Amino acid sequence: MSHEEAKFKHSKRLLKDNNAIKKQVKIAKSHGIPVENPHMFAKHHALDCGQPNCIMCASPRKIWKEETIQERRAKQKDEE
Repeated sequence: MSHEEAKFKHSKRLLKDNNAIKKQVKIAKSHGIPVENPHMFAKHHALDCGQPNCIMCASPRKIWKEETIQERRAKQKDEE
């Protein structure tokens, strides 16, 4: 890999991270969430509280015992 290509990939990766952070900060501000450290949104969504038992953040399969799309499809094939 050439040095210029590595520079380009690195700058593209940084730009992607910065754009994701800007989007999450915009979402947080529109919902009235205080933003003290905007870089924490690099790998964390603004509306994700991080509690696995939260209805908004949890998997529907774990809370309401719903089947996944793959499980429904497999049942359909078994019934046919």
